[in-house]
Amino acid sequence: GSTVGSNLQCNTCKKTYSGTQTHLDLVASSGSKQYDESMPLATELFRTPVVSFLYERGWRQNFVFGGFPGPEKEFDMAKNYLKRVLGGKIVDASCGSGMFTRLFAKSRLFSQVIALDYSENMLRQCYEFIEQEENFPKEKVTLVRADISRLPFESSSIDAVHAGAALHCWPSPSTAVAEISRVLRPGGVFVATTYIVDGPFMFLPFVNTFRQNMMGIAGSYFAVSERELEDLCRTCGLVGFTCMRNG
Repeated sequence: GSTVGSNLQCNTCKKTYSGTQTHLDLVASSGSKQYDESMPLATELFRTPVVSFLYERGWRQNFVFGGFPGPEKEFDMAKNYLKRVLGGKIVDASCGSGMFTRLFAKSRLFSQVIALDYSENMLRQCYEFIEQEENFPKEKVTLVRADISRLPFESSSIDAVHAGAALHCWPSPSTAVAEISRVLRPGGVFVATTYIVDGPFMFLPFVNTFRQNMMGIAGSYFAVSERELEDLCRTCGLVGFTCMRNG
């Protein structure tokens, strides 16, 4: 239901966070009337009403050209990795308009689904789509606005984190994955889809330099190699890395 009037307080600093009609606002600047932090270009793009509206109305469908087989197939692929944590709590990180949030909730495979995104407009779209669904298990879903690099959860409190087509948009994947590693309980699972780039051309000196410069300008990572992904997960405390390539 509505989170209007909901108040949560940090046990450590006693800061109080409040809820809107659509979501709980748990970013650090929550509650400030004058101050608002701007994020890198890639993050700010998804905060716009236009992109939030278009995301499931044509934007996401174009991902098929990059190897993404579509939400239903991607959901089935994710479930294979999540078998050992079924029945637990899952965070749908960078949930966007909630495509996978709705699939996780309707599957009833998890006791709680937390839809988490930094974009207020994406969360509003997520809320609207949920409201339009018939017989939707709303009691299983909580919408949360938060920074992926500052997750508002206790350490070892989450069974699974899912990030669909999101890792390449994060300003600092290492900080985000380290946070995910922190909140996952022992034996928890992180499953994500992203773009992979590798091959003989990656050994050319100028390619990595160009890629780094573009990532610095846009504030997102576009694509990483499989070796980089495995190294990232390992250095952030995750074990048992596996990668499934699709196209």
